[in-house]
Amino acid sequence: MAEDSSLQEFESNPERFIHVVRDQQVILDYDLAWLYGVETKVFNQAVKRNIERFPDRFRFQLTAEEFDNLRSQIVTSSHGGRRYLPYAFTEQGVAMLSAVLRSEQAVKVSIGIMDAFVEMRRFIASNAALLDRMATIEYRQLEYQQSTNERFDKVFGYLDAHALPSQKIFFKGEMFDAFTLLVDLVKTAEKSLTVIDGYVDEKTLNILSKKNDGVECRLVTYPSAPLTSSDVAVFESQHGPLSICRTSDFHDRFLVVDDEAVYHIGASLKDAGKKTFAMTLIGDEELKSALLDKLDEASWTN
Repeated sequence: MAEDSSLQEFESNPERFIHVVRDQQVILDYDLAWLYGVETKVFNQAVKRNIERFPDRFRFQLTAEEFDNLRSQIVTSSHGGRRYLPYAFTEQGVAMLSAVLRSEQAVKVSIGIMDAFVEMRRFIASNAALLDRMATIEYRQLEYQQSTNERFDKVFGYLDAHALPSQKIFFKGEMFDAFTLLVDLVKTAEKSLTVIDGYVDEKTLNILSKKNDGVECRLVTYPSAPLTSSDVAVFESQHGPLSICRTSDFHDRFLVVDDEAVYHIGASLKDAGKKTFAMTLIGDEELKSALLDKLDEASWTN
């Protein structure tokens, strides 16, 4: 079937179809119509008949500037002489389409698209710091000197060679290397950082102080942890509010970045490198969700 071949093309080259607009991953209506094997007009009419299912966070219309920016960055698929600006569908919007376009093929296509969204989100979360560095060092040069395909080849080749590790073992005495990686992970945060560590002290705050401006910080530590109110006051005077939960419910150490990337850390952050320990990025979505749900139940003080 035509839908099968289009889905295969999408799965082999998802970055051609998934774009970032307004800090969200989206797919445009004419690409979705092509994937589902219907005309764009028919596709949008089906959505409008069920418009209550598509709030703005699920579907929004591009501005002329946003559409021009997309066309200058990518080779968009052919969409004819349409008279209106395209609509962008977020991941939630794509998930809702399977309830609107009621067919076995529509469900199959929606699942394939959702899988691609998850993989791209995981890739971006794991390499956020490196992507930020490249944006300041290389991106403009690539934008003006190379074709679109050449730019993507260089970007993803660079990431493969230089990405932050998803797991790492540090041996006794490698304190500087451990500290450096922890700081690099902290710098990847754009919105929030949560440290779960029973033995938090001023050394832990020193690592958190390397965060980007505006990133919210939370600490989960034991009631007996050596962290003092004076330490907290000094940190907050320079780096903003610090929410703290004192509890004995957690044994292991974790670092949570933007409520997306969760790292399991085998040693207390203040002692990292004094003895051999491991650090691992948790990839299982159910495990991450369970930990985040547990954090939502915590009692926080400022």
